[in-house]
Amino acid sequence: MNLSHEPAVEMLYRPAAFLRMRPRTRGNYKHCHDVVYAEAHGIGLIMDVFYPKDTMTGYGVVDVIGSGWHSDRVVLIEHIGLGVIDALCDRGLTVFAVSPGSVTLFTGLQMVRHIHAAIRHIKNRAETYHIDPHCLGIMGASAGGHLAALAALAPQQGHPAAHDPLRRWTTNIVAAGVFFPPTDLLEYGGQRFDRFQIEGFDPGRLLFHDGLADKTDDDIRARLTALSPARIRVHTPPPFMIVQGKADPIVPWEQAEKLAQCVQPAVARLLFIKKRAVMYGRILVKKSGTWHNGFLRCCEVPDHREKNFSTHRGNSEIELIQASASRHSSGLPKP
Repeated sequence: MNLSHEPAVEMLYRPAAFLRMRPRTRGNYKHCHDVVYAEAHGIGLIMDVFYPKDTMTGYGVVDVIGSGWHSDRVVLIEHIGLGVIDALCDRGLTVFAVSPGSVTLFTGLQMVRHIHAAIRHIKNRAETYHIDPHCLGIMGASAGGHLAALAALAPQQGHPAAHDPLRRWTTNIVAAGVFFPPTDLLEYGGQRFDRFQIEGFDPGRLLFHDGLADKTDDDIRARLTALSPARIRVHTPPPFMIVQGKADPIVPWEQAEKLAQCVQPAVARLLFIKKRAVMYGRILVKKSGTWHNGFLRCCEVPDHREKNFSTHRGNSEIELIQASASRHSSGLPKP
């Protein structure tokens, strides 16, 4: 593995690649660059691994790297610079910063499939990464949170008799933390997401490789539904923490409410935080620590017992909603 301070490969197609940015960090981790976790159409899909320098708890977190459904080292550097990796490694978690690909090459559903592949890879090589495969969480911000929620709510089952050992693993995770994620693409701020306009982004490419040309309205609605975490109905979702700012100019506040309504009736443990202002850099770091505490509880309590996120109640800007459920099973299925 490459544990140097320099990336193992050259980054193409982004001018910022030549800036050689150095994010501010406490450096309390060992950084392994450009680990290939899967291959898609001849393209290597990569992740960076951050090992705590001090105590390693054996717990791992998949941090889905994505901004506007683009994933590259520039976005990863934002996570590092904000202190997210420091905050998690401080607490002994190994962080897997997974790049699921970008909308210029892959659809949303394909990116979710790539996240499942990353989870299988991590679990299958858990001994190498010094983690417990049954104690793996997932988190993401913005588009990364959207993809993380989809992967968490619709895990792929393992096949014990599969010849490929990777296929024997489930992609269940034990906890999810999502920060300002789009969750309902059929009803996005009063309109469908395919009609949402933002400079430099074509929502049609998120749905289909060739965009919306020649697609019927039924085709588009079906794909919008499939890419809406808030419209997935599950009986035993993992515990979620959802963070959303009311002043967010891109992701409507109601998107967080819809995801909360989706997971709460299924008796998932839920920590739902409302913030009036958008201070996402600070919130992302602070609440990563809050989520970490609940994540550890989910890992430590045996199956079929109630357990809750550790909680605190601050001022009137914060609302906590909790419920409990039996632990979500994960890992290698029994023959």
